[in-house]
Amino acid sequence: MQKQKNYAPRRLMKSEQNEVIFGVCGGIAEYFNVDVTLVRLAFVLLTLAGGPGLVLYIIMALVMPDA
Repeated sequence: MQKQKNYAPRRLMKSEQNEVIFGVCGGIAEYFNVDVTLVRLAFVLLTLAGGPGLVLYIIMALVMPDA
């Protein structure tokens, strides 16, 4: 018989440790286990390229639960 491992489900939440403005980028980085600088850079590049970076950040800041 195999032992079943009980994993707690991960949730996408704002970060308290990597918070600069609202903690959105830190929360995404913690969820995907990547460097927070890469996530912040992605949002900046999306915004500067005329994409939805800033709008997406604001929506996520309103929708994502606090940690």
